[in-house]
Amino acid sequence: MEALFIYLIKSSGLIVLFYLAYFLMLRKETFFTSNRWFLLAGLITSVLLPFVFITKIIWVEPTTTPINWSNVPMKNYTEEKTFEDYLPMLTALAYGIGILLLLAKFAFDFYSLNAVLKGKSIQQQADFKFIDTKENVAPFSYFNTIVYNSALYTASELENILEHEKVHSEQNHTIDVLISRLFCIVFWFNPFIWLYKKAILQNLEFIADNEATKKIFDKKAYQITLLKITTHENCVAITNHFYQSLIKKRIVMLNKNQSKKWNSWKYALVLPLLAAFVLSFQIKTIAQEKTNQNASKSVLDVVTTINKNFSDEELKKKAEFFKKEFNCNLVFSEIERNSSNEITGITVNYNGNLYGNGTYKQHSSNAIKDIYIKHDGSGKIDITDAEIDAKIKNDKITASPDKVLSIDKEIFINGEKVSQNDMDKLDPDEIERMDVNKKNNQQEIRIVTKKFHKTITENDIYINGEKADKNELLQLDQNTIDKMDVNKKEKTIHIITKNRTYIQDKNMPVPPVPPTPPVMKFKAPVAPAFPKAPKVPKGDPVNGDKKAWKEFEKKMEDYDAKMKKLEPQMEAFDKQMAEFDKQMEPFNKEMEAFDEKMKIFDKQMEEYQSNLDKENK
Repeated sequence: MEALFIYLIKSSGLIVLFYLAYFLMLRKETFFTSNRWFLLAGLITSVLLPFVFITKIIWVEPTTTPINWSNVPMKNYTEEKTFEDYLPMLTALAYGIGILLLLAKFAFDFYSLNAVLKGKSIQQQADFKFIDTKENVAPFSYFNTIVYNSALYTASELENILEHEKVHSEQNHTIDVLISRLFCIVFWFNPFIWLYKKAILQNLEFIADNEATKKIFDKKAYQITLLKITTHENCVAITNHFYQSLIKKRIVMLNKNQSKKWNSWKYALVLPLLAAFVLSFQIKTIAQEKTNQNASKSVLDVVTTINKNFSDEELKKKAEFFKKEFNCNLVFSEIERNSSNEITGITVNYNGNLYGNGTYKQHSSNAIKDIYIKHDGSGKIDITDAEIDAKIKNDKITASPDKVLSIDKEIFINGEKVSQNDMDKLDPDEIERMDVNKKNNQQEIRIVTKKFHKTITENDIYINGEKADKNELLQLDQNTIDKMDVNKKEKTIHIITKNRTYIQDKNMPVPPVPPTPPVMKFKAPVAPAFPKAPKVPKGDPVNGDKKAWKEFEKKMEDYDAKMKKLEPQMEAFDKQMAEFDKQMEPFNKEMEAFDEKMKIFDKQMEEYQSNLDKENK
């Protein structure tokens, strides 16, 4: 659920980015068709880009003394449910209810459309289907179907309307309408998606107006038709209406000079913003421990289990793995199977420059026991089954190379001692870190899972009353811990050492702290509410009601005055977006500086480790 919320937030942020790019740079340009593809590309990018990640690996020195959590006294508090615990569930419930309501509205709109189209007489002309309805609805198109009421318009007005709707149909504008509607359902909580939808619909009207006027002789008559259609308030949803709000903008665009081609460079400005998004939110930083060549393979990489159900192909792959990773020849021979195709007998031979020669056999009338083939990182191969492995642990014996090579080991997962089988069953993707320690013939493997690691990183850590970070906790000698209290409610871990002192190597380099993304100092801007355009009187200014037309002209002057008052609000909005760009610039520079500091830190750690090796010698 958390991953879904993060995805929705990232996608919503990209929707905001594309909308603001369109609003600030492209909405006044006459590149209507290019704007259409830009807006659609913005929606597609918003749902796909959050899945793209760049992996960044930071190499750190291995922890020499991991904490034995099984030996640390812990005091657990009873966890009490708070409002924060229920908040994700309540948020998901509210989100789901919003989607269900909008889906119901979407279904109802389809039902309403079907009610208008059902049972009507259709006239087929070329690729278009025309329906002359008797209902009082505004003209609209739905794919290649055009619906209108011819009784409401003159012949010239109807010609203007049909030319407009034909453009919608020819260019499949209904697809844009449906896509924007679906995005409003999924991202209903984002106020910008509703502005985005409005921008798409408005741009489609610009396209239709622009193309229609190329085929119409009287451009002024077309504009008068636009004004007349504003009197129709009955519109069918999920369709392209001849009438759309903000009729003044459409008329302005009809009379506006074509934008210069060189202005198309504005489309490229969104690319740096997308790059900033990826660098800020789509980088996965993975910390990997430095190891020497002999210990470069983790235990899970070099422990191979052979069981009774292995096929010949699977045995072949195991042999290829050891040859590729360790240049060791592993040969399976004398393979016997029962009627259930289970292995009852097998001989394993191995040889190589580092490993010498060795043979392991297991033959009986029953299916074989699980066989473990292990590489310990120092030029030894161990081949054991469950019974022999247990005997070695109990009797502390080491078999000769031509029989079984083994070393005694203990395995801990999240501080709890487990068996080899438990470790083999563990999903490698769930492992956060793994430490392997060797002393003489004793091997200790300590594994920390991601789930357990998360409980540590989510808590505030205090050592003898002083706040510490995760790295300081991992460097703490486990033998010095006297008591540790874990408070789940307050999300804290308090550790008390035996001598109440905490000593850390002061010569160890301190890694740099990555920069924090900037917090925006302003709220999401809200577009001003535009006034409603006055209704056009019946008839025309010459032969119609002159008094009504004179009142209409006064109302239009008042409408223009109100629109002019909104200009300062739009200018303020532009300034806020400019502030956003300024706030991102310092963060990008800080990231570059952080990368340089990490390079210096790596060199310091190499020098520090080299000095430690000299002292140990």
